[in-house]
Amino acid sequence: MQLVDLTITEFIGKLGSNEPAPGGGSASALVAGVGAALTRMVAELTIGKPKYAEYNNEMELILEEMKAVNTNLMECIDRDTEAFNQVSAVFDLPKQTDEDKQNRRAAMQAALKYATEIPFETMEFILEGIHLTAKAVGKSNTNAASDLGVAALTMKAGLCGAWLNVRINLSGVKDEAFKEDYTNRGKAILAEGIKIADEIYDEIEKSL
Repeated sequence: MQLVDLTITEFIGKLGSNEPAPGGGSASALVAGVGAALTRMVAELTIGKPKYAEYNNEMELILEEMKAVNTNLMECIDRDTEAFNQVSAVFDLPKQTDEDKQNRRAAMQAALKYATEIPFETMEFILEGIHLTAKAVGKSNTNAASDLGVAALTMKAGLCGAWLNVRINLSGVKDEAFKEDYTNRGKAILAEGIKIADEIYDEIEKSL
């Protein structure tokens, strides 16, 4: 059974167990997914309301695009754990001969790169979600303004968490060009996402 098919109680229980996965990467995708869902809810509570008629088309677009973000983030919950399991599986490979050891090192590097790419993709999806949330500020149902603020906060948390998972996996990668590329791009996404999420939160707080 996939993690996304578990009940909330089952997932939390699994997360809090002595099993190393799911861990922070899957949790980050889930937290950000909750934020994306909140923005969808705010859009749903805005669309069709006469008071917000001038923003109806834009909110419908935000809703549809955020549904895709939500789908991608839910997939990342399981993909992150699968990536971790690939890294763990390398430790079971034979290491008797020099060839075994060489194959093991190569397999580990491939697994670590993949385990870097998944949380990085999570960051990209979250940034998209944060941008969509920013578009809804000032154009959505004011009765759900606090929900939009929570959406920004949870997506920011997911973004920061995904970045930590990028970093920890990059630490074992030997390919310096790969490390530099993902470090630079990751830092840029992180800075942009935090800035926009903080702006959303501040604007929402001032409006309450």
